[in-house]
Amino acid sequence: MSAEHPRSLPASSIGRNAPQIRAVAPTLPPNYVEQHVLTGALRDYWTRKYGSSKRLDEFHRAVRVRGRHLALSISEYPPLDTFAKTNQAWTTAAADIGEAAVRTALERAGLEAADIDHFFFVTVTGISTPAVDARIAGRVGMRASVKRTPIFGLGCVAGAAGLARASDYLRAFPDHAALLLSVELCSLTLQRDDLSMANLIASGLFGDGAAAVVVTGANRSAGQGPHVIATRSVLYPGTERLMGWDIVDSGFKVILSPRVPEVIEQNLGADVDAFLTEHGLDRGAIRYWIAHTGGPKVLHAVESALGLPCDALERSWRSLHEIGNLSSASVLFVLADLLETQQAKAGEYGLLMAMGPGFCSELVLLRW
Repeated sequence: MSAEHPRSLPASSIGRNAPQIRAVAPTLPPNYVEQHVLTGALRDYWTRKYGSSKRLDEFHRAVRVRGRHLALSISEYPPLDTFAKTNQAWTTAAADIGEAAVRTALERAGLEAADIDHFFFVTVTGISTPAVDARIAGRVGMRASVKRTPIFGLGCVAGAAGLARASDYLRAFPDHAALLLSVELCSLTLQRDDLSMANLIASGLFGDGAAAVVVTGANRSAGQGPHVIATRSVLYPGTERLMGWDIVDSGFKVILSPRVPEVIEQNLGADVDAFLTEHGLDRGAIRYWIAHTGGPKVLHAVESALGLPCDALERSWRSLHEIGNLSSASVLFVLADLLETQQAKAGEYGLLMAMGPGFCSELVLLRW
């Protein structure tokens, strides 16, 4: 639920070291394909090879995605028939789209690459050593002394978790500037010979994209962006097989349990209430709900768990319809959409939240 008038945090909770989000740059590759075209291409392939594509059309309709952006053109995917080939394609494309996102975020924040003190990079759709952030840092002109923290394995929650970790760092170094980059090229993880329900759903749900966020410490804050007031991580024991990858010869085989919405409904409400109470707030104080676009069942579970009105997650629903689930980048796209409207007023609160492999959730409290 939202409140017309924001409630105030105690001065001790707001703190003097609250970092500020200066800019968010959502970035999409140019290869947009409508959902029915992608569904048709996959149906033809699986029917030709296995004689059946049972329930594919049903699953693709159910995820409510109209189309997705792909790292490559459709014609470039068939030759990528090994993990080595797909991962090399991922490394090249991730560096290119990541660089574009970083340059745009820095420009919007009014900073140079050399102003960044710590570069956080999150992904779950490819691997490289050195990590993609090292490749980008040199291209854009970051200092040789820039700190780097590449994070792999958090999946869909990593956009929120990366923002939280960057903010945690800036509380200790309020004179510094940090940059978070998420790059997820989900199309390059598709398992062509996996006809499991999880893979069929994933083949219709996930898209490609990147997002970069510039965050500055309290001593360098400027502009109208929200401050990161507090963060909360929650890990749910015994849920490791709900979501993630099995690493197989052909790459990343998706794990996607139908229990995910159930776990969200059972836990998210209490987690959010405990987090807000700790800072003198309740759900009524939150004006903006910034949720990861996990899919229709996930968004319905979030709405149910928090008792939200049907329009509270409108931005998340719209992002899901237009570009699909971009894994860790999705919640940052929703945040960017909110910031671009410039409708938030001083003193209003937002809660950014995502869930992912672990199984876990990440909560980030924002105040304008």
